[in-house]
Amino acid sequence: MTGGVDLVVIGGGVHGAAIALFAARGGMRVTLVERDALARGASGTNAGTLTMQMTRAALIPYALRAHDMWVRAPEWLGHDVGVVSCEGLSLAFTEAEEALLSERADARRAAGAPIRLVTPQQARQIEPGVSPAIRMASHCTIDGFANAYLTGLAFRRALVAEGVELREYTTVQTVDPSAGGYSVHLANETLRARQVVFAGGVWLEPMLGWLGVNLPIKTLINQLAVTERMPPVMRTVVGIASGLLSLKQYPHGTVVIGGGWQGIGNRTSNTHSVRHSSLIGNVRLAMHAIPGLGSTRIVRSWTGFEAETADALPAVGPVPGFDGAWVCGSVHSGYTSAPYMARCITQAILGQEPEMPLFPIDRLLAQPGTDTKTQGHRRE
Repeated sequence: MTGGVDLVVIGGGVHGAAIALFAARGGMRVTLVERDALARGASGTNAGTLTMQMTRAALIPYALRAHDMWVRAPEWLGHDVGVVSCEGLSLAFTEAEEALLSERADARRAAGAPIRLVTPQQARQIEPGVSPAIRMASHCTIDGFANAYLTGLAFRRALVAEGVELREYTTVQTVDPSAGGYSVHLANETLRARQVVFAGGVWLEPMLGWLGVNLPIKTLINQLAVTERMPPVMRTVVGIASGLLSLKQYPHGTVVIGGGWQGIGNRTSNTHSVRHSSLIGNVRLAMHAIPGLGSTRIVRSWTGFEAETADALPAVGPVPGFDGAWVCGSVHSGYTSAPYMARCITQAILGQEPEMPLFPIDRLLAQPGTDTKTQGHRRE
């Protein structure tokens, strides 16, 4: 297309940034448009967990490959992103949680995750700080976390080095097909591209609405908190069998309490905030799991959006009926799988066969008139 680029990526989270990076390295001229700063939305407010324990069984093969990419980030991204690779535990406190933990461990192990069930005694050998009240735990040798802030900085440097045009703090008004590709309309300018990727997280629904495609996206308001620095109380990533909470201690001593009960927010107004009753519940559950946390204080709490499809599986693939239009998002435990999901869809964008199958959205498309603005809680 004369005067245009090969690809415009709309959304500068980890998915969008990684697609732009891989596409540029594949020889494409790429522009990335982000309404805020790069990787400062959902990708900047999440806990950076890299886990198999909270990843759906269907996504385990992708998460395993992505975890390896995170560990080797300096090789392909060019910069360290503060990855800590460690073991992980998921704890069961009730009989119902035991059954849930056993079922999920079996499914994830069958998908390739190195997960095994352990007794309370074995769990305390792995992680001495866990509560003596646990009835069972699942143990995974592959877990960890990245520093979300460093990840954003690393992607920005890598994208600039590859010649990607970054349009931060820029809002896309609409997108429509045009001769030979797509027109991406900004406030005072129109970008033209042969192909376009929608990687806008919870805004995938209104974004695809520009093309008349109705993809229902549920908005989750994840709530996180961080403690003051404290002596080591845990060396693993610790979660609860119900999937409500994850805990991790960073090398400098702070502990991040992630997930849990929802905060308050609204996608349409792009607002989200802490629900104090949820914060209290999250902190109490964290202390129940790791009693040593009772000796510290919370210094900050925040919230962030997370997108989820109707079946809680990813929306990653072509937009039906629109050649050269792609969607990538709503990946459960999306931070874990992001770089590998991005690699696979970029291979398709470049006209290659993806290493692993994508997750086409045909199964998710709603009929006109469907109410899709429901806010819900995370489902496992």
